[in-house]
Amino acid sequence: MKIKSQRDFVSGLLFLVVGVAFAWGATEYSFGNSARPGPGYFPFGLGVLLAILGAFVLFKALTLESEGGDPIGRIAWRPLLIIVAAVAVFGFALPRLGLVLTLPLLVLMSAMAGDEFHWRDVLITSVVLTLGSWALFIWGLKLTMPVWPVFING
Repeated sequence: MKIKSQRDFVSGLLFLVVGVAFAWGATEYSFGNSARPGPGYFPFGLGVLLAILGAFVLFKALTLESEGGDPIGRIAWRPLLIIVAAVAVFGFALPRLGLVLTLPLLVLMSAMAGDEFHWRDVLITSVVLTLGSWALFIWGLKLTMPVWPVFING
C-alpha cells in the first residue's frame, strides 16, 4: 500500500504507538469499575482513544490522496529544545521557587520558542495561568505544592 500523506502517516503512527504504550502501561494498575475507577482506569481509556485516533489518521494517510503527498518539513529544533528545557526547568525549579515564580518562568521560556514575542502577552498569560493554577491545585484540590519560594517561606 502506498503512503499518500507522509505527515498523516507519521502522526497516525506516533498516536497509535503512544496510545498502545499508555494503555499497556495502565494495565499495571488496578482498573476498579465505572462507579469507583482505579488508578489505571483513566490512563487506559485515554490510551485506547489515542490509539483509535492514530488508527483513523493512519487509515486516512493510506487511502485519501493529498496534494503533493504532504511531505514532512524540516524539524524546528530551536523551539523543540526550548520547550523541552522549559518543562525541565519547571520541574527543577518548582520545589525551590514555588508556583508564583516558576509558572511565569515557564511561560517566558515557552514564549521565546515562538516567532513573535510580546511582553504584554507573556505578562497576561503568566498572571492568568498562575492565578488559575493556584485556584485549581492549591485552593480547589488542596494539593501540597510550594506556592512561594523557599527564601520567602523558609
